[in-house]
Amino acid sequence: MAGSRRAPRSGAEMTPLRIGIITGVLLVLVLAALRLLPGSPLAANAAAQWGEPDRTTSAADHTDDQAASRSDRSTPSATPTPELPPLPVRAADITINAKGWWAWSMQDTRTGEIVGSANMGETSTTASLIKSWIGADFLRRSADAGRKPTDAQLQQVRVMIRDSDNNAAESLYNTVGRAASIQRLISTCKLTDSSAASGGGWSRTELSPRDITRLAACIGDGRAAGPTWTKWLLDEMRAVRGIGDFGIRKAFPAAVQKTIAIKNGWVDRQAEQEFHVSCLAIGDGWTMGVMTKYPINLGYTYGAKICQQVAEQLRAD
Repeated sequence: MAGSRRAPRSGAEMTPLRIGIITGVLLVLVLAALRLLPGSPLAANAAAQWGEPDRTTSAADHTDDQAASRSDRSTPSATPTPELPPLPVRAADITINAKGWWAWSMQDTRTGEIVGSANMGETSTTASLIKSWIGADFLRRSADAGRKPTDAQLQQVRVMIRDSDNNAAESLYNTVGRAASIQRLISTCKLTDSSAASGGGWSRTELSPRDITRLAACIGDGRAAGPTWTKWLLDEMRAVRGIGDFGIRKAFPAAVQKTIAIKNGWVDRQAEQEFHVSCLAIGDGWTMGVMTKYPINLGYTYGAKICQQVAEQLRAD
């Protein structure tokens, strides 16, 4: 029929294929929306939360990650104590064939460690060794009071230390209060074995070798004479001369002897019929004390030799 025509297809005509595609797209969009909706069973769980591990990894991966994390964190270790350089002295078993009683002690003044003979806490009279404290006590108290010692007073201290002058020692001992000065020694230098003379003067002060090392350390670190006078006093003790220059520092080479401050004491005790000899030394990083008493007829050089023999056996080189 010439007059009949098929109508043209509209562009919006829905074919089965087109309907299927549109349906698929809509389904994808709905599923995507559900994953973004909080609380939905399909909500994405990929983002790690604050303070929680990343849950996108497997349990095995998470365990491995924790182990790696722990291994990355090194355990803090204590800072090692720097090793101190060796001293020219060291502890040793001392063997001396001597009459009477003798004892020794030594202190590492860097650490405060004290070693010595089994009887290092036993006491004897100091004789002139105590002059080192009398001089220190006088100088420190003068500085504390804001007074500078006169030239005459400094000369008294000098001859008391260098030459062991007894008259100068008696004058200064009176100035510092006699036995009260020894009580200050015990408290200032933290002595544990010692005491002032019960009825005698400075010469009868009772110290132990262990406390001699503490007195020597107290002089060396400035507690005894104070910051103003410590160097001056140590220089005077290094300048000990004449009959009083014996004992511990004689065990060292001549060049080292000049660096060691000393004060020795020696006295013949008629009442006891004994000679008492005491030796104090201050080295670089160490102090030493030796005491001995023996039959009076052997003289002071016998005790001086014991001090030297002890030091010779304590030398490290």
